[in-house]
Amino acid sequence: MTTRRTLNSALLLAGLALSAPALALDAPTTRPILTVSGKIGVKNAGETARFDMKMIEALPQHSFTTSTPWFDKPMKFTGPLLADLLAAVKASGTTLSAVAINDYKIDIPMSDVQKYKVIVARLLNDKPMPVREKGPLFVVFPFDSAAELRNSTYYERSIWQLKALDVQ
Repeated sequence: MTTRRTLNSALLLAGLALSAPALALDAPTTRPILTVSGKIGVKNAGETARFDMKMIEALPQHSFTTSTPWFDKPMKFTGPLLADLLAAVKASGTTLSAVAINDYKIDIPMSDVQKYKVIVARLLNDKPMPVREKGPLFVVFPFDSAAELRNSTYYERSIWQLKALDVQ
């Protein structure tokens, strides 16, 4: 009876372990392009989470076409939702401090991330974005989806050449 109970307990624990979602974030296998720090629960590099492009591509991908002040016609942007990226690291703050390669820095309220389908674009019109063309990552709001997004506040929050997010 004790052996049977022990075996049943072991099988139950093994089943739970196999069915539980993985909380680990693999380390990048190529050059990291994005570092997430601050109030995060999942890390892969000390106190931060680092992503390479393969990791960004592995997240669910979304696309929208929108007008922006930077292009003379509507453009198609593709990449993971910022909300999905933050969920991958179990972010728990109220503000994101986003930093670009040139050290431009802007705060993005987490409420924006939850309210709008903000994309961390990796493709522009289905093509990777080089640094010279606002890449490799570009935080983009779906400006054409809501009139309140078409103003300088949200244009300033659309940071290109994104290199880091600090969850505060």
